[in-house]
Amino acid sequence: MATTKWSIDPTHSEIGFKVKHMMFTNVSGKFGTYDATITTEGNNFENAAIEFSGDIASIDTANADRDGHLRSADFFDAENNPKLTFKGSSFKKIDDGDYELTGDLTIKGVSKTVKFPVEFSGIMTDPWGNTKVGLNIEGKINRKDWGLNWNSALETGGVLVGEEVRLNIELQFVKQA
Repeated sequence: MATTKWSIDPTHSEIGFKVKHMMFTNVSGKFGTYDATITTEGNNFENAAIEFSGDIASIDTANADRDGHLRSADFFDAENNPKLTFKGSSFKKIDDGDYELTGDLTIKGVSKTVKFPVEFSGIMTDPWGNTKVGLNIEGKINRKDWGLNWNSALETGGVLVGEEVRLNIELQFVKQA
């Protein structure tokens, strides 16, 4: 079977995350600049090769001061580590709409194997004749596993920034001719 390449459609995709602030509310953010590709055997996504990179400088939490702090050496150190990357090692079909994605996530030069559930939304043809596929990835990582350790203790107990980062990633890919 022929190899098929799929490229991200950035106008219909979003790479989002949430982190607890002061132990009781969430701060949301997203990456504005990123790239992702999938390579499949035809339209069969089982065992697809998936790669992603996100530009640290494009982190947007709707607060310029916070975004600057996240890009600093306290967190992502964008000057020395301009991208985070993911390289899939397994994309296993669980049932018709559910897959499990395993691969190496690299942040600040630290690579860790992660596993995420993926909702496969299916393959559709848009009104312009483009074949598209939709994926939703939700998962959790602990930021400290990648050396994102900065925090501040609160007078009332607890810390300013939670360790758990929840990911909500909506992806749409376009089949390449």
